[in-house]
Amino acid sequence: MLLLFIVLPLAVAALMPLLHRLNRWLPDALAALTMLGTLLLGIAHIRLIGAGHIYYWDSALYGLPIRLSLMMDGFSLLLLLTISMVSFFACVFSVNYMEHYGGKGAYYALFLIMVAGMNGLVLTTDLFSLYVFLEVAAIASYALVAFGQKHDEVEAAFKYLMLSAVATTGILLATALVYLMTGTLGFAELAAAARAGFDPRLLGLLLAFFLMGFGLKAAIVPFHAWLPDAHPSAPAPISAMLSGVVIKVSGIYALVRVVYNVFGLPVGVSQALLALGALSMVLGALIALGQTDFKRMLAYSSISQVGYIVIGLALGTPLAIMGALFHLFNHATFKGLLFLDAGATEYATGTRELSKLGGINNRLPITGLTTTIGTFSIAGVPPFNGFWSKLLIIVALVQAGQLGLAALAVGTSVLTLWYFLLIQRRAFFGKLAAGMEKIKEVPFYMSFATVGLAALCLAVGLCYPWVADNLIQPGMTSLTNAIGVNGFSLFGN
Repeated sequence: MLLLFIVLPLAVAALMPLLHRLNRWLPDALAALTMLGTLLLGIAHIRLIGAGHIYYWDSALYGLPIRLSLMMDGFSLLLLLTISMVSFFACVFSVNYMEHYGGKGAYYALFLIMVAGMNGLVLTTDLFSLYVFLEVAAIASYALVAFGQKHDEVEAAFKYLMLSAVATTGILLATALVYLMTGTLGFAELAAAARAGFDPRLLGLLLAFFLMGFGLKAAIVPFHAWLPDAHPSAPAPISAMLSGVVIKVSGIYALVRVVYNVFGLPVGVSQALLALGALSMVLGALIALGQTDFKRMLAYSSISQVGYIVIGLALGTPLAIMGALFHLFNHATFKGLLFLDAGATEYATGTRELSKLGGINNRLPITGLTTTIGTFSIAGVPPFNGFWSKLLIIVALVQAGQLGLAALAVGTSVLTLWYFLLIQRRAFFGKLAAGMEKIKEVPFYMSFATVGLAALCLAVGLCYPWVADNLIQPGMTSLTNAIGVNGFSLFGN
């Protein structure tokens, strides 16, 4: 069953060029159905994973020539559900949005390869396979950023490629050093070796390489330079994927899985992540405040919101981890929604410059309403989903005695509400801008995708206890158990 999360998107991706020749709408339907299938497959595992079950799959049991081992725990399942959910709505949005780009067969093939790479990364149990799946997802994402082949898209993709090459070089060097030291790359075996003891200087070097590599993938400050160009330049569905899931899976998930499951969150790493998370949270919000490009503002906002997640995971207490994982899931929903809304706005008006917009809410009522819901969600306004995850992180900081960071988190949330209300005022309310008299609401599938994500933002906020118990708690348990096994914590040695 676990292999289906990887094989199904890859198999459909291989068929895409042929399907596009048979029928122009077949790639749209099959891509969306594939993502819906992986989502339902993930949902089918919720009850047993919540009850403490862990699923394993090993190619050696089937006599396959390639060695691959997969594992699904609560943390993996949460990410798989998040990937499938955002991917499904991005595919639905693409039905209308990607029409003017052309080449839908190639587009969906790359999209599904990216998803397969992320799914494999989430399920793998060793460092080498993690690196391979990381590269599979990354190569597809480079091509998707440049898919429109305009100058800014190609330039952004090239910058993304170059900086990602630096990141993956650091990760590969750390992986090679680990193998030379231990003779193994499996997470379980490496955890046992870590308990036996590494040379402290070598351990520091390994963790620095991993932190730099995965930190760049996650766009944590100061490793964020690629993101403000890549996210705005990419087609809107790909912007939603990059911000909603790619930086979470390739950066945050990979970093947390390695640090927690292998090294057990050493104190130095925890303190470094707290500092970098706080810097990302504040600096991203401050820079976003000064942007006039809708998607560029959202890109810097992603850096800020990742800061919240990093702080929660760096703190390492059960409540902080729960808040961080909940915010990871929530950020995928509301930031995916906001990037799709930005794409819908550009699709309808021909611009994403806030200075050229104004008063379009009456012309784009669905886009205006869903953008408002996304605004309230990302700013942490109750009863929307972002309120609960931010509240958990802030309470965890207070309980840990990190009152300064708690105050920064609250202040940044207020600042987030401020610059998103600026978007509302400049783009959707006030006097109708010149040249906007004839614009109309975007086509059905684009509206369906934004309404679906907006409904999720509200539903998750209203059904917080169920979501916390069934989706977030198993992931939190997996990570707290990893720290407990290895004997490290923020307040230990």
